[in-house]
Amino acid sequence: MNDYDKNLDKNKANFVPLTPITFLERTKDIYPNYESVIYKKRVFTWKQTYDRCVKFASALEKHGIKLGDTVSIIAPNIPELFEAHYSVPMTGAVLNAINTRLDSKTVGYILNHGDTKALIVDRQFHDVVKKAIEGLNRKILIIDIDDKQADLKDAGKFGEFEYESFLNEGDINYVWKRPKDEWQAISLNYTSGTTGNPKGVVYHHRGSYLMATGSATAWNMPNRLNFLYTVPMFHCNGWCYPWTLAMLHARVICIRNIRAKEIFDLIEEHKVTHFGGAPIILNMLASAPKEEQKPLKHKVYVLT
Repeated sequence: MNDYDKNLDKNKANFVPLTPITFLERTKDIYPNYESVIYKKRVFTWKQTYDRCVKFASALEKHGIKLGDTVSIIAPNIPELFEAHYSVPMTGAVLNAINTRLDSKTVGYILNHGDTKALIVDRQFHDVVKKAIEGLNRKILIIDIDDKQADLKDAGKFGEFEYESFLNEGDINYVWKRPKDEWQAISLNYTSGTTGNPKGVVYHHRGSYLMATGSATAWNMPNRLNFLYTVPMFHCNGWCYPWTLAMLHARVICIRNIRAKEIFDLIEEHKVTHFGGAPIILNMLASAPKEEQKPLKHKVYVLT
Protein backbone atom coordinates (compact mmCIF):
# COMPACT_ATOMS: atom_id res chain seq x y z
CA MET A 1 0.00 0.00 0.00
CA ASN A 2 1.35 3.43 -0.92
CA ASP A 3 0.47 6.91 0.33
CA TYR A 4 -2.21 7.36 -2.32
CA ASP A 5 -4.14 4.43 -0.89
CA LYS A 6 -4.36 6.00 2.56
CA ASN A 7 -6.94 8.46 3.87
CA LEU A 8 -8.36 9.16 0.41
CA ASP A 9 -11.55 7.14 0.63
CA LYS A 10 -14.77 8.30 -1.04
CA ASN A 11 -16.82 10.80 0.92
CA LYS A 12 -19.51 13.38 0.26
CA ALA A 13 -16.89 16.05 -0.38
CA ASN A 14 -15.09 14.21 -3.17
CA PHE A 15 -17.57 11.77 -4.71
CA VAL A 16 -21.17 11.86 -5.90
CA PRO A 17 -22.78 8.96 -7.79
CA LEU A 18 -23.47 9.98 -11.38
CA THR A 19 -27.12 10.37 -12.38
CA PRO A 20 -28.66 12.22 -15.33
CA ILE A 21 -31.38 13.56 -13.03
CA THR A 22 -28.87 16.22 -11.96
CA PHE A 23 -28.98 17.71 -15.48
CA LEU A 24 -32.57 18.78 -14.87
CA GLU A 25 -31.77 20.13 -11.42
CA ARG A 26 -28.86 22.19 -12.75
CA THR A 27 -30.78 23.61 -15.70
CA LYS A 28 -33.69 24.50 -13.42
CA ASP A 29 -31.31 26.44 -11.20
CA ILE A 30 -29.42 28.28 -13.97
CA TYR A 31 -32.04 28.71 -16.69
CA PRO A 32 -35.38 28.47 -14.85
CA ASN A 33 -37.34 30.62 -17.30
CA TYR A 34 -36.00 29.12 -20.53
CA GLU A 35 -38.57 27.13 -22.47
CA SER A 36 -38.15 23.40 -21.94
CA VAL A 37 -40.92 21.32 -23.49
CA ILE A 38 -43.30 22.46 -26.23
CA TYR A 39 -46.30 20.46 -27.39
CA LYS A 40 -48.98 22.19 -29.44
CA LYS A 41 -50.21 25.03 -27.19
CA ARG A 42 -48.60 23.59 -24.06
CA VAL A 43 -45.32 25.34 -23.27
CA PHE A 44 -43.28 24.71 -20.13
CA THR A 45 -40.16 26.31 -18.68
CA TRP A 46 -37.34 24.31 -17.12
CA LYS A 47 -38.48 25.38 -13.65
CA GLN A 48 -42.01 24.21 -14.42
CA THR A 49 -40.75 20.90 -15.82
CA TYR A 50 -38.62 20.30 -12.74
CA ASP A 51 -41.50 21.13 -10.40
CA ARG A 52 -43.86 18.83 -12.28
CA CYS A 53 -41.37 15.96 -12.08
CA VAL A 54 -40.83 16.49 -8.36
CA LYS A 55 -44.56 16.58 -7.65
CA PHE A 56 -45.24 13.47 -9.74
CA ALA A 57 -42.40 11.64 -7.97
CA SER A 58 -43.88 12.64 -4.62
CA ALA A 59 -47.31 11.39 -5.68
CA LEU A 60 -45.85 8.06 -6.80
CA GLU A 61 -44.19 7.62 -3.43
CA LYS A 62 -47.42 8.50 -1.61
CA HIS A 63 -49.04 5.65 -3.52
CA GLY A 64 -46.42 3.13 -2.49
CA ILE A 65 -43.77 3.33 -5.20
CA LYS A 66 -40.32 2.79 -3.72
CA LEU A 67 -36.70 2.00 -4.52
CA GLY A 68 -36.36 -0.74 -7.12
CA ASP A 69 -40.01 -0.80 -8.20
CA THR A 70 -40.81 -0.79 -11.91
CA VAL A 71 -43.05 1.97 -13.27
CA SER A 72 -44.16 1.40 -16.86
CA ILE A 73 -45.48 3.94 -19.33
CA ILE A 74 -47.18 3.57 -22.71
CA ALA A 75 -47.33 6.87 -24.55
CA PRO A 76 -46.09 8.60 -27.69
CA ASN A 77 -43.62 11.47 -27.56
CA ILE A 78 -45.60 13.84 -25.37
CA PRO A 79 -44.53 15.88 -22.30
CA GLU A 80 -45.66 13.20 -19.84
CA LEU A 81 -43.22 10.66 -21.29
CA PHE A 82 -40.39 13.19 -21.16
CA GLU A 83 -41.23 13.95 -17.52
CA ALA A 84 -41.30 10.26 -16.61
CA HIS A 85 -37.58 10.04 -17.40
CA TYR A 86 -37.05 12.17 -14.29
CA SER A 87 -40.06 11.69 -12.02
CA VAL A 88 -39.85 7.90 -11.88
CA PRO A 89 -36.13 7.63 -11.01
CA MET A 90 -36.52 10.52 -8.55
CA THR A 91 -38.29 7.98 -6.31
CA GLY A 92 -35.58 5.37 -6.77
CA ALA A 93 -37.89 3.40 -9.06
CA VAL A 94 -37.05 2.15 -12.55
CA LEU A 95 -38.69 3.50 -15.70
CA ASN A 96 -40.03 1.01 -18.24
CA ALA A 97 -41.11 2.79 -21.44
CA ILE A 98 -43.09 0.35 -23.58
CA ASN A 99 -43.29 0.34 -27.37
CA THR A 100 -46.71 1.69 -28.38
CA ARG A 101 -46.79 -0.61 -31.42
CA LEU A 102 -46.81 -3.86 -29.47
CA ASP A 103 -49.85 -6.10 -29.19
CA SER A 104 -51.62 -6.83 -25.91
CA LYS A 105 -49.99 -10.23 -25.43
CA THR A 106 -46.50 -8.77 -25.69
CA VAL A 107 -47.36 -5.81 -23.46
CA GLY A 108 -48.79 -8.22 -20.89
CA TYR A 109 -45.60 -10.26 -20.96
CA ILE A 110 -43.52 -7.13 -20.31
CA LEU A 111 -45.74 -5.97 -17.45
CA ASN A 112 -45.49 -9.40 -15.85
CA HIS A 113 -41.80 -10.05 -16.51
CA GLY A 114 -40.80 -6.55 -15.37
CA ASP A 115 -42.97 -6.86 -12.24
CA THR A 116 -44.63 -3.53 -12.96
CA LYS A 117 -46.07 -1.81 -9.89
CA ALA A 118 -47.58 1.21 -11.67
CA LEU A 119 -48.57 1.93 -15.27
CA ILE A 120 -48.95 5.35 -16.85
CA VAL A 121 -50.94 5.02 -20.06
CA ASP A 122 -52.10 7.36 -22.80
CA ARG A 123 -55.82 6.71 -23.21
CA GLN A 124 -55.43 6.02 -26.93
CA PHE A 125 -53.81 2.71 -25.95
CA HIS A 126 -56.46 1.61 -23.45
CA ASP A 127 -57.72 -1.22 -25.63
CA VAL A 128 -54.29 -2.85 -25.73
CA VAL A 129 -53.70 -2.29 -22.02
CA LYS A 130 -57.07 -3.67 -20.91
CA LYS A 131 -56.32 -6.95 -22.64
CA ALA A 132 -52.71 -6.94 -21.44
CA ILE A 133 -53.54 -6.72 -17.72
CA GLU A 134 -56.10 -9.52 -17.88
CA GLY A 135 -53.25 -11.98 -17.53
CA LEU A 136 -51.73 -10.31 -14.47
CA ASN A 137 -52.28 -11.99 -11.13
CA ARG A 138 -51.93 -8.77 -9.18
CA LYS A 139 -53.40 -5.28 -9.06
CA ILE A 140 -51.28 -2.41 -10.36
CA LEU A 141 -51.70 1.33 -10.03
CA ILE A 142 -52.93 2.78 -13.35
CA ILE A 143 -52.66 6.47 -14.23
CA ASP A 144 -54.35 7.80 -17.38
CA ILE A 145 -52.92 10.48 -19.64
CA ASP A 146 -55.77 12.48 -21.11
CA ASP A 147 -54.23 14.08 -24.21
CA LYS A 148 -56.59 16.20 -26.30
CA GLN A 149 -54.55 15.32 -29.40
CA ALA A 150 -55.15 11.58 -28.94
CA ASP A 151 -57.54 9.44 -30.94
CA LEU A 152 -60.04 8.61 -28.21
CA LYS A 153 -62.92 7.20 -30.22
CA ASP A 154 -62.46 3.76 -28.65
CA ALA A 155 -61.13 4.90 -25.27
CA GLY A 156 -62.93 5.15 -21.98
CA LYS A 157 -61.89 5.97 -18.45
CA PHE A 158 -59.65 3.17 -17.29
CA GLY A 159 -57.08 4.29 -14.73
CA GLU A 160 -57.72 5.09 -11.09
CA PHE A 161 -56.22 8.53 -11.61
CA GLU A 162 -55.73 11.09 -14.35
CA TYR A 163 -52.15 12.29 -14.82
CA GLU A 164 -52.65 15.96 -13.92
CA SER A 165 -54.81 15.30 -10.86
CA PHE A 166 -52.36 12.63 -9.71
CA LEU A 167 -49.46 15.06 -10.17
CA ASN A 168 -51.25 17.67 -8.09
CA GLU A 169 -51.37 15.26 -5.16
CA GLY A 170 -47.60 15.58 -4.95
CA ASP A 171 -45.53 17.83 -2.72
CA ILE A 172 -43.46 20.46 -4.54
CA ASN A 173 -40.98 20.36 -1.62
CA TYR A 174 -40.42 16.62 -1.99
CA VAL A 175 -36.74 15.72 -1.65
CA TRP A 176 -36.02 13.35 -4.49
CA LYS A 177 -33.75 10.37 -4.01
CA ARG A 178 -30.31 10.42 -5.54
CA PRO A 179 -28.93 6.94 -6.19
CA LYS A 180 -26.68 5.68 -3.41
CA ASP A 181 -24.77 3.76 -6.06
CA GLU A 182 -24.45 4.91 -9.69
CA TRP A 183 -24.76 1.23 -10.68
CA GLN A 184 -28.39 1.43 -9.52
CA ALA A 185 -30.95 0.80 -12.29
CA ILE A 186 -32.66 3.81 -13.86
CA SER A 187 -34.55 2.21 -16.75
CA LEU A 188 -35.73 -1.13 -18.11
CA ASN A 189 -36.21 -1.45 -21.86
CA TYR A 190 -37.36 -4.44 -23.88
CA THR A 191 -36.70 -5.72 -27.35
CA SER A 192 -39.75 -6.07 -29.58
CA GLY A 193 -39.81 -9.86 -29.32
CA THR A 194 -39.56 -10.64 -33.04
CA THR A 195 -37.86 -14.01 -32.41
CA GLY A 196 -39.52 -14.93 -29.12
CA ASN A 197 -40.43 -13.18 -25.92
CA PRO A 198 -39.02 -9.65 -25.47
CA LYS A 199 -35.66 -9.44 -23.72
CA GLY A 200 -35.14 -6.91 -20.96
CA VAL A 201 -32.19 -4.52 -20.97
CA VAL A 202 -31.31 -2.54 -17.83
CA TYR A 203 -29.63 0.87 -17.90
CA HIS A 204 -27.93 2.18 -14.77
CA HIS A 205 -27.59 5.81 -13.68
CA ARG A 206 -23.90 5.94 -14.56
CA GLY A 207 -24.36 4.54 -18.05
CA SER A 208 -27.29 6.84 -18.78
CA TYR A 209 -25.32 9.86 -17.57
CA LEU A 210 -22.33 8.95 -19.74
CA MET A 211 -24.47 8.15 -22.79
CA ALA A 212 -26.28 11.47 -22.45
CA THR A 213 -23.05 13.45 -22.27
CA GLY A 214 -21.36 11.37 -24.94
CA SER A 215 -24.20 11.97 -27.39
CA ALA A 216 -23.78 15.71 -27.07
CA THR A 217 -20.06 15.42 -27.76
CA ALA A 218 -20.40 12.94 -30.62
CA TRP A 219 -22.89 15.14 -32.47
CA ASN A 220 -21.25 18.41 -31.39
CA MET A 221 -24.62 19.55 -30.07
CA PRO A 222 -24.71 23.19 -28.92
CA ASN A 223 -26.43 24.65 -25.90
CA ARG A 224 -29.97 25.86 -26.39
CA LEU A 225 -30.71 23.88 -29.55
CA ASN A 226 -34.27 23.42 -30.86
CA PHE A 227 -34.80 19.66 -30.93
CA LEU A 228 -37.76 18.01 -32.66
CA TYR A 229 -38.34 14.72 -30.85
CA THR A 230 -39.04 12.29 -33.68
CA VAL A 231 -37.11 9.39 -32.12
CA PRO A 232 -39.55 7.34 -30.00
CA MET A 233 -38.73 7.82 -26.34
CA PHE A 234 -39.64 4.18 -25.77
CA HIS A 235 -36.72 3.23 -28.04
CA CYS A 236 -33.57 3.06 -25.88
CA ASN A 237 -34.99 5.97 -23.88
CA GLY A 238 -35.08 8.03 -27.05
CA TRP A 239 -31.31 7.57 -27.46
CA CYS A 240 -31.00 8.99 -23.90
CA TYR A 241 -31.82 12.45 -25.27
CA PRO A 242 -34.40 13.28 -22.56
CA TRP A 243 -31.34 13.63 -20.35
CA THR A 244 -29.02 15.15 -22.98
CA LEU A 245 -31.51 17.89 -23.82
CA ALA A 246 -31.88 18.93 -20.19
CA MET A 247 -28.11 19.12 -19.88
CA LEU A 248 -28.04 21.47 -22.90
CA HIS A 249 -31.09 23.48 -21.72
CA ALA A 250 -32.62 22.82 -25.13
CA ARG A 251 -36.13 23.47 -26.38
CA VAL A 252 -37.80 20.07 -26.76
CA ILE A 253 -40.54 20.06 -29.39
CA CYS A 254 -42.81 17.04 -28.92
CA ILE A 255 -44.63 15.37 -31.78
CA ARG A 256 -47.34 12.79 -31.21
CA ASN A 257 -47.78 11.42 -34.72
CA ILE A 258 -44.88 11.07 -37.12
CA ARG A 259 -46.23 12.56 -40.32
CA ALA A 260 -44.26 14.38 -42.99
CA LYS A 261 -46.45 17.48 -43.11
CA GLU A 262 -46.35 17.95 -39.34
CA ILE A 263 -42.57 17.54 -39.25
CA PHE A 264 -42.10 20.19 -41.95
CA ASP A 265 -44.57 22.49 -40.18
CA LEU A 266 -42.84 22.14 -36.81
CA ILE A 267 -39.39 22.69 -38.31
CA GLU A 268 -40.60 25.99 -39.73
CA GLU A 269 -42.69 27.08 -36.72
CA HIS A 270 -40.08 26.38 -34.04
CA LYS A 271 -36.93 26.89 -36.12
CA VAL A 272 -35.87 23.33 -35.38
CA THR A 273 -32.10 22.92 -35.51
CA HIS A 274 -31.79 19.19 -34.80
CA PHE A 275 -33.80 16.01 -35.03
CA GLY A 276 -33.06 12.32 -35.25
CA GLY A 277 -34.73 9.25 -36.61
CA ALA A 278 -34.41 5.96 -38.43
CA PRO A 279 -33.84 6.06 -42.22
CA ILE A 280 -37.56 5.37 -42.74
CA ILE A 281 -38.30 8.85 -41.32
CA LEU A 282 -35.91 10.51 -43.73
CA ASN A 283 -37.33 8.51 -46.63
CA MET A 284 -40.84 9.59 -45.62
CA LEU A 285 -39.79 13.24 -45.71
CA ALA A 286 -37.99 12.90 -49.03
CA SER A 287 -40.93 11.04 -50.58
CA ALA A 288 -43.70 13.22 -49.18
CA PRO A 289 -46.11 14.85 -51.65
CA LYS A 290 -44.85 18.23 -52.81
CA GLU A 291 -47.80 19.99 -51.20
CA GLU A 292 -46.70 18.64 -47.79
CA GLN A 293 -43.05 19.60 -48.13
CA LYS A 294 -41.66 22.99 -47.18
CA PRO A 295 -38.28 24.38 -48.21
CA LEU A 296 -35.94 24.68 -45.25
CA LYS A 297 -35.09 28.31 -44.51
CA HIS A 298 -32.26 27.43 -42.14
CA LYS A 299 -29.78 24.63 -41.55
CA VAL A 300 -31.18 21.53 -39.83
CA TYR A 301 -28.91 18.79 -38.50
CA VAL A 302 -30.17 15.21 -38.70
CA LEU A 303 -28.78 12.12 -36.99
CA THR A 304 -29.80 8.65 -38.11
